Amino acid sequence: MFSKKIFFLGFIMLASGLFAQQSGTVEPEFLKFTNSKWVDSIMKKLSPDERVAQLIMVAAYSNRGEEHRQEILKLIEEQKIGGLVFFQGDPVSQAKLMNDYQLVSEVPLLGAIDAEWGLGMRLDGTISYPFQMSLGAVQNDSLLYEMGQEVARQVKRSGLHINLAPVVDVNNNPGNPVINFRSFGEDRENVSRKGIAYMQGMQSEYILTTAKHFPGHGDTDTDSHLALPQINHSRQRLDSIEMYPFRQMIRAGIGGVMVAHLDIPSLDSSGVPSTLSKKIISDILKDSLDFRGIVITDAMNMKGVTKGKEPGVVDEEALVAGNDLLEFTEDVPRAISEVRKAVKNGLISQQQIDNRLRKVLALKQWVGLDKYEPTSIENMMQDLNNPQAVYLNHQLAEASVTLLNNELLPLRRLDTLKVASISVGAEKQTEFQDYLELYTEVSHFQLPADAGKKQIDSIKEQLENYNLVILGLHDHSKFPRNTIQYSEENREFLKSVFQQKNVITALFKNPYTINDLENIEDSPVLIASYQDSQITEEVAAQLIFGGIGASGKLPVSIGQKFRAGDGISIDGIGRFQYTVPEAAGMNSEILVPQIDSLMQDAISQKAIPGGVVLVARNGKVVFHKAYGLHSYSDTIHVEKDDLYDLASVTKISSALPAVMQLYDQGKFDLQAGIDDYLPYFKNSNKAGVPFRQILAHQARFKPWIPYWQNTLRKNGSFKWNTFQKDSSARFPIKVKEELWLHKNYKHQIFKAIKQSPLEKEAKYKYSGLLFYLLPSIVENLTGDEFRHYIRSEFYDRLGATTLGYEPMERFQLDRIVPTESDFFFRHQVIHGRVHDEGAIMMGGVSANAGLFSNANDLAKLMQLYLNMGEYAGERFISEETLKEFSKVQFPENDNRRGLAFDKPNLEYIGEDNNTAKDASSDSFGHTGFTGTMVWMDPQEQLLYVFLSNRVLPTRENTRLYRLNTRTKIQQALYDAIKTGK
Repeated sequence: MFSKKIFFLGFIMLASGLFAQQSGTVEPEFLKFTNSKWVDSIMKKLSPDERVAQLIMVAAYSNRGEEHRQEILKLIEEQKIGGLVFFQGDPVSQAKLMNDYQLVSEVPLLGAIDAEWGLGMRLDGTISYPFQMSLGAVQNDSLLYEMGQEVARQVKRSGLHINLAPVVDVNNNPGNPVINFRSFGEDRENVSRKGIAYMQGMQSEYILTTAKHFPGHGDTDTDSHLALPQINHSRQRLDSIEMYPFRQMIRAGIGGVMVAHLDIPSLDSSGVPSTLSKKIISDILKDSLDFRGIVITDAMNMKGVTKGKEPGVVDEEALVAGNDLLEFTEDVPRAISEVRKAVKNGLISQQQIDNRLRKVLALKQWVGLDKYEPTSIENMMQDLNNPQAVYLNHQLAEASVTLLNNELLPLRRLDTLKVASISVGAEKQTEFQDYLELYTEVSHFQLPADAGKKQIDSIKEQLENYNLVILGLHDHSKFPRNTIQYSEENREFLKSVFQQKNVITALFKNPYTINDLENIEDSPVLIASYQDSQITEEVAAQLIFGGIGASGKLPVSIGQKFRAGDGISIDGIGRFQYTVPEAAGMNSEILVPQIDSLMQDAISQKAIPGGVVLVARNGKVVFHKAYGLHSYSDTIHVEKDDLYDLASVTKISSALPAVMQLYDQGKFDLQAGIDDYLPYFKNSNKAGVPFRQILAHQARFKPWIPYWQNTLRKNGSFKWNTFQKDSSARFPIKVKEELWLHKNYKHQIFKAIKQSPLEKEAKYKYSGLLFYLLPSIVENLTGDEFRHYIRSEFYDRLGATTLGYEPMERFQLDRIVPTESDFFFRHQVIHGRVHDEGAIMMGGVSANAGLFSNANDLAKLMQLYLNMGEYAGERFISEETLKEFSKVQFPENDNRRGLAFDKPNLEYIGEDNNTAKDASSDSFGHTGFTGTMVWMDPQEQLLYVFLSNRVLPTRENTRLYRLNTRTKIQQALYDAIKTGK
């Protein structure tokens, strides 16, 4: 990456020097081959007719079947054409066809394609980068250079050599029906810089780049595909605006220029299309602008040039006018015949044709066709959709998003917000809405584009319950046209909503539509995303919550509402960014298949029925995937937002953050004992035992107590004063249907803990006893109910809305993954209630177990720990406290534990180690009995969350441990880091 940037900077310095000097031109590199031995050898073989044919490129498709293939083969074999311009299809079929066509061509064929925003413009299954108007908003031009390189690599990989891009028309007409979003914008300097960066990236990979549409197609309201547009500006105006980017690109070394079909009286008063104008092509482009590269026509089947002209005749006129390559010739034999007549009649000389042919052959040699080899089909789709290309797409989308108004972002104090989102122009929940709810609880609504009064009134009524409204304006059309098709009722509704103080508007459409929506400029937050795609919707949601910042600048003016260059820059605040592994220096080609393989192996061996894995590095979630089913006999697939019983991960996720916060406040002393905060424990064998020892599992406490066994009579029935079949004031705690626990049974648990004997030796022995007591200690120290305290102090502020106790109070059962089939206590499948017997007898609320969460929300708390107490710009716990609690406390006693946190074994013990081999000694986390694991490594800023229900159907299933799935996945993260740098 470093070398790429140095290379790019060199180009930029060169380009800057050219701008400053306003003189001199970098000659296209391929011209050095015009008199090469290979070119000479080809020239000698070609007849006069064949020399003309080499200047013709016909349209080819990879989705039209055998008849079309035979037509192209015939043209190649009989007419000896020089190249093909590919349109719709798919890359594998295209490459196979091109191989077939090259096989029968005596002179290697040039292959071209319109890939303005990448191969996705034409080919299925390939990457579409942002449209050029989006790119016009990007402030880091090196990203466009990298895009040029990647697009060039993909064009080559698909067997082609020319990209008919970029568009460098200055779009200064909002009503332009054909350029518009395909332009970098209305500012000639910005268009020039972007065009040069894109061009230099492509040409560094030996792909001919074609600036289009000369002399400038930006200021027209006519589509040249359908008719001949007329541009009535003066020569001075055209020189200073429309032709300016072409001039700069020529000076910077552009290899190709495409000529538009335009009627421009000030340049040629004859009325002929510019494609057929010698004054425009030969006199202006070649002579005045000193362009020595390849001049290519726009498609010769477009109405703007064909009206009143016969196929073949129009091609001859284009060649006579000065074009070097003819694109989309419809009648090749007639075109060759007409050109030969023109030579005979003195309209064009054989020498002129030969000179142009030498340039075309030189281009063929420059792109490597003198050493032609067939294109390999193997792994083509993987190569075209490679991780770096996908990552670059994310970078460009993030860099383009533009904040036009901002009174609210980034959102803070999530605990004070009640959020509603409305996707206008959508029939179902959008990707934008999916990503919004990754940050906090959001209620979603949709309003179709043609919504009527009844639908709108229903939403209006419900909005009264929210203090923040997020609007997403969509139409999900393939291209971001400059019109918006909303019903009048929708428009009136939006008009009023835009003026509210609590509204965020994200426009996933062409920014010109801002001028068509009344009052949108008053929206307290207005985000321009330029187009509607999965990535732009993801990015906008992340901007709203501070996962990323904004740096884009509007590339066009919007009436009187906004000017080109407008855009407010803000930084993210450290909430999760959701992106790809490469964004965090991880290799997705290692990470993804290894995790997939390990999870599928665990599922196939019935170690787990399913699970969720989340990986974050440097605050970026780079992997988040669900696998398998809720249970082996189930048909419910695991979803990423499903809730799992966290088991002992609760120990570091509930009371512990409260204890650390209280420690910061001087209210909790690690040298104090339980009896200092719970007087009930005075005069017990636990009195005076320091919390430091207890939290480090070195206090001689028993590992656990089977509390539920104390409720049984000898005949197996429950004692009358413990459980009843019906609820009542005395028996309010539901353990299962027809099983209600006495309200004071928690005292029996405390009594059992108090009376339990101590182990003989003060050494490491894992114990959960303290964690039954911690909620009461927190309540005594804060004066607040435990659940309310941890939710208000941590979970709500983090936006961790699924993290909590008793999930059935808040969520549908089908979102909660079941755990064990309990045949010895509750005698049922445990589903929706805590698996741990002691925790359920605490009413489901214990610091030992009881928390449920999805992976994403749990990760927010773990990221707080990894950040040493901070998240989203808020300090929750001091850095010193996190470091103290997460370090090994008693290594001299062969005890690896921190304070509640688990740590790696002091010495690595092979496959049975509790962490991956590469986990650092600074790392910390915890595992859970149900098959959960969280782990944080400050050295690599790495976070790992693993959720499963390995105890289904029975806790006796220990295959997950024997397979070491969790630690093997963890090692894959380190492998991905080592190979991703």
